[in-house]
Amino acid sequence: MNSRIPIAASFLTLVSMTAAEAFQNEPIAYPQTKKGDVVEVLHGHTIADPYRWLEDPNSAETAAWVEAQNKVTFAFLEKIERRAAIRERLTRLWDYERYGVPSREGAWTIFSKNSGLQNQAVIYKAASLNAPPEVLLDPNALSTDGTVALSGVSFSEDGKHMAYATSASGSDWMEWKVRDVATSRDLQDTIKWSKFSGAAWKKDGTGFYYSRYDAPKDQGEAFKAVNKNQKVYFHRIGTGQEKDELVYERPDQPDWGFGADVTEDGRWLLIYQSEGTNRENRLFLRDLSDPNGKIEPFLDKFDASYNVVGNDGAVFYVVTDKDAPRYRVVAIEKGKPEPAAWKTLIAQAANRDVLSSASLIANRFVTVWRVDAHEKLRLYSLDGKPESEVALPAIGSIAGLSGRRKDQDAFYAFTSFNYPTTTFRYDFATKASAVFKQPTVGFDPGAFEIKQVFYPSKDGTKIPMFIVHKKGLVLNGQNPTYLYGYGGFDISLEPAFSPANIVWMEMGGVYAQPNLRGGGEYGKEWHDAGRLKNKQNVFDDFIAAAEWLIANKYTSTPKLAIGGGSNGGLLVGACMTQRPDLFGAALPAVGVMDMLRYHKFTIGWAWKSDYGDPDIKEDFEVALRYSPLHNIKSGVAYPATLVTTGDHDDRVVPAHSHKFIAALQAAQKGNAPVLTRIETKAGHGAGKPTTKIIEERADQWAFLTKALGMK
Repeated sequence: MNSRIPIAASFLTLVSMTAAEAFQNEPIAYPQTKKGDVVEVLHGHTIADPYRWLEDPNSAETAAWVEAQNKVTFAFLEKIERRAAIRERLTRLWDYERYGVPSREGAWTIFSKNSGLQNQAVIYKAASLNAPPEVLLDPNALSTDGTVALSGVSFSEDGKHMAYATSASGSDWMEWKVRDVATSRDLQDTIKWSKFSGAAWKKDGTGFYYSRYDAPKDQGEAFKAVNKNQKVYFHRIGTGQEKDELVYERPDQPDWGFGADVTEDGRWLLIYQSEGTNRENRLFLRDLSDPNGKIEPFLDKFDASYNVVGNDGAVFYVVTDKDAPRYRVVAIEKGKPEPAAWKTLIAQAANRDVLSSASLIANRFVTVWRVDAHEKLRLYSLDGKPESEVALPAIGSIAGLSGRRKDQDAFYAFTSFNYPTTTFRYDFATKASAVFKQPTVGFDPGAFEIKQVFYPSKDGTKIPMFIVHKKGLVLNGQNPTYLYGYGGFDISLEPAFSPANIVWMEMGGVYAQPNLRGGGEYGKEWHDAGRLKNKQNVFDDFIAAAEWLIANKYTSTPKLAIGGGSNGGLLVGACMTQRPDLFGAALPAVGVMDMLRYHKFTIGWAWKSDYGDPDIKEDFEVALRYSPLHNIKSGVAYPATLVTTGDHDDRVVPAHSHKFIAALQAAQKGNAPVLTRIETKAGHGAGKPTTKIIEERADQWAFLTKALGMK
């Protein structure tokens, strides 16, 4: 791997002190947060909600509170001696070229590239793989501060047009436009109020299918109001949105969401129906070769996950977990949807391996398998016979894969903890991979050690965990350790390169990443074991990881920080309220903290598949037991905490973080700081400008140097 090793940075040599010593003479005067008198009786429980007023993101009162909290937080951070040096090192390390996986679109080769510190990656076009690239779209030109980001890109079959979506300030709302690829100029087309949608072109290039919601009746509620009744439309290029054809809607099913796709042969329109974040989905078809073709059910029992990866005529190749909780590939003929008529092409693995994805490239199945939370790349013929395994550079993950059935090569990206994301080209004729784009990053990858351990959770279940640190670590219980987790929604945490984590480890820190139940690391059973009434297993797994790290002398409570974002923010909030004695610091980011009201905002209702429905007594009782907001107790010494959120987060609305930190500040015993850092013009995290990412990570690491006694 190409790398340039920087001059040793003296700021990374840190002297240890206890967190108690760090804060004993530094009491913080928090902003006074008004307590309202909202009290409700829910399923027989009296629930006070004194900070309900913070749910209004548009009120002058909330804005003043945000400003006051940020003033206190940044005053605290500015006093941390190492903050500027950490930010400088992060900036230098982040300054490397990052490429997206290329794709062939008509006569063009398309790829993304960030030169290093650009706020947003730029989309390039090239006449061939080795031709000089030209800028096709530079999102950095769309705003002065980098807060407008690309959130979707799709090309017509002939490569002449690109539909692209932008999102502002981290919002999930998308605005679609159409660009002429040859001239790099936009047409007049503009589509608004789309969310959670791609663009699926008809093969004749006349237009594309997309999903959207009705415009909010009050646009001031756009970042807060519940999103339901999604619909599928067809947009014909060169026309106004008001002329878009309504393709499919289900007013009788307001919770149904839709995503459209078109098969590679252009014959079939596929409409995927989902209900929130359930794994299960339905699939509807329209035969586009028939001018009178109607949308009709294909797989509509809502009994499993179904994803079409290709077809031959009316025979569809489908990845499913029907009767295969770790997934398989089956052939299903239209009109014969019963499982007895299916043909299994690639069977579920006999061991614990999970079929993570399958693609039809070079007339064969290119599959990604998840093996103990890292990935392998395997090839199969169309009849499902194993062909070969593509050798990967190390234990890591596939970070992207592109190619079509007619191609004779494929591109894939590989990454690991100390392996910056690198793009490879695989030649099916020679069965060999070659580096296509490899970054040069200013660190020594050989300076780090990666290991995977399996530790017992509270109920004895073995949980895998990656541990990464500088070589030569002394197991004396004094190493600052950052324990990061997620544990939900069938999402897997796998090895990946992070400049921020490299800086943390350069400072002498240990990075630990357990693969908690609730994720998808071992398929459906692993997910099910960490959701609904089993959600406590996730917290037990995380707590057990902390206890294992302490018992094995990696760290100790005063040196142990926990972190996670979104559902991982919930994880941190639940664990720090259940075991405040176990952790030295906590970094909950954009977390779901109010488990009794999460379903009342934007797309929150869709998470009932993992969290249950608080309007149902049984689910309410489960959620109440772990809801971070409702388990804060006055007079408890909670670990030093830095909550992070964005004022435009319309996925996990900032009210979750606002109410949590207000309650935590009112309850905290002792001087350990409990602060919130509220980013302006930022959302849930997707599309966040590079400058904002670096600033936030610098503040988090600086906070930990103080909280964990690193000086």
